[in-house]
Amino acid sequence: MSTIYTPTRPTQTTELPRRFSRALREFWDELQDRRKQARLRADLYSLSDRELMDIGIAHAEIDYVASNRDSDPRGIRSAG
Repeated sequence: MSTIYTPTRPTQTTELPRRFSRALREFWDELQDRRKQARLRADLYSLSDRELMDIGIAHAEIDYVASNRDSDPRGIRSAG
């Protein structure tokens, strides 16, 4: 007769690396999002008043537009 033993704590040894990798992934995604916001903000601030008027925003709206890329300050959604 043989007896097979199984580990008593398999979830504890695998759960920690998963949580760490998930936290690292969330941190990386947030970092990339902030870099995109900073790049967009810099690009918009480099435009002239005329160029900003052509795309429909004012200098006062640049921070809002960079922080809320999914929404339109005028309430108009563009196709794309």
